[in-house]
Amino acid sequence: MATASWNGTVIAQSDDTVVVEGNHYFPREAVADGVLVDSSRTSVCPWKGTASYFSVQVDGETNADAAWYYPEPKEAASEIRGRVAFWNGVTVTA
Repeated sequence: MATASWNGTVIAQSDDTVVVEGNHYFPREAVADGVLVDSSRTSVCPWKGTASYFSVQVDGETNADAAWYYPEPKEAASEIRGRVAFWNGVTVTA
């Protein structure tokens, strides 16, 4: 089971993650309700496409742009459609 936590709170947990470039992509439904807040940040990967970001909020604290996803991944990355990955202080264990 893979688990993502921040500030001592589990924010995502799943037996069904997809690992790409060392990052666990969790099914969106495995992320705790109310934790993800839309962000305006985007980035581009040449083979995955354009990533969009979420900030993570736990107990009134915000970790800006600490989660990302690919709303329309390129064909080579289609397995991560509907999934979210974490970084920037979020601890992911498998």
